[in-house]
Amino acid sequence: MPETPSPTIILASKSPRRQELLEQMDIHFKVVLKDVDESYPEDLKPADVALYIAQKKAEAFDDVLHESEIVITADTIVTIDGLILGKPKDEQDAFDMLTLLSGRKHEVITAVALLHKHQIHVFHDITYVYFRELSADEILFYIRNYKPFDKAGSYGIQEWIGHNAIEKIDGSYTNVVGLPTFRLAMEIKKLLSV
Repeated sequence: MPETPSPTIILASKSPRRQELLEQMDIHFKVVLKDVDESYPEDLKPADVALYIAQKKAEAFDDVLHESEIVITADTIVTIDGLILGKPKDEQDAFDMLTLLSGRKHEVITAVALLHKHQIHVFHDITYVYFRELSADEILFYIRNYKPFDKAGSYGIQEWIGHNAIEKIDGSYTNVVGLPTFRLAMEIKKLLSV
């Protein structure tokens, strides 16, 4: 009996961190990008926002997907006090976000959508991140040296701030980086066993 070929994995993300995580998982993939409007209904809860956007990104591929392909899309948000902290617009916005996070616990939610055979499977993971109190000088040092303008919440856990300012996390470290890798591996395995 001929062996069933493994599916082609498509990562629909320009995030170098997500690409690096898939490489570390030893998943062979190609990157394909589509422009997707990431607006969402204002009445959604934070976890639902991430799920909504991840699913919207996956839907953009439904008409071009081949049977042997799996598309992975994701959206990561940082939330505190019911506010969603997206990517900062500028240095002041980044400073304000990090000041808000300083000395407090917040949530990082990454939602993932897997599109395979015209079916979309979505899931999300939540990690609780605890920042120590940061001085204004530390925040400015981080912003000016690491330029976190492409990161939700204005920080990358894998950078200086993760080593020097995050006291602890509850949950998946890779979820904070941009993909909950353990959960992703389990969900892909489940998808392919059907």
